[in-house]
Amino acid sequence: MRQSITLLISAVFILWVSGVSGAECPQPRKTASAPANIAGMAIPASADAAKGQKIFQEQGKPMACKKCHGDTGAGDGKFGKILTPKPRNFTCKETMKDISAGQMFWIIKNGSKIGSMDTGMVAHKDTLTDADIWSVIKYIRTKLMK
Repeated sequence: MRQSITLLISAVFILWVSGVSGAECPQPRKTASAPANIAGMAIPASADAAKGQKIFQEQGKPMACKKCHGDTGAGDGKFGKILTPKPRNFTCKETMKDISAGQMFWIIKNGSKIGSMDTGMVAHKDTLTDADIWSVIKYIRTKLMK
């Protein structure tokens, strides 16, 4: 009996830890698609990964991206642990291979909803310029995606 209880507690703990880690890979994609003319956009040559890293790590408004997506982009940031669904795990190549740069631009600029439910990803159209958004995307795609 004692062994069964220990096993049950261990299983619950493992499920809880995996549920809050945010590092699920692959993650099912649930957000609406960007309009075709935006989804097909590529990262402009002027995008600056170093500037994108600074925004991601320190200067994002209203808060740095890392607060939800984590230092490494795995979706395991301090605030991301309490969100449902979990923030996107940018380090998961399996998930990210199907998300275009234009789709990322659309979500960062406009936020993300699943149906009528907010995902926790707020719109940055009033807080980041288009150039800033592209720099963040370049940072994610060149430094965080593995």
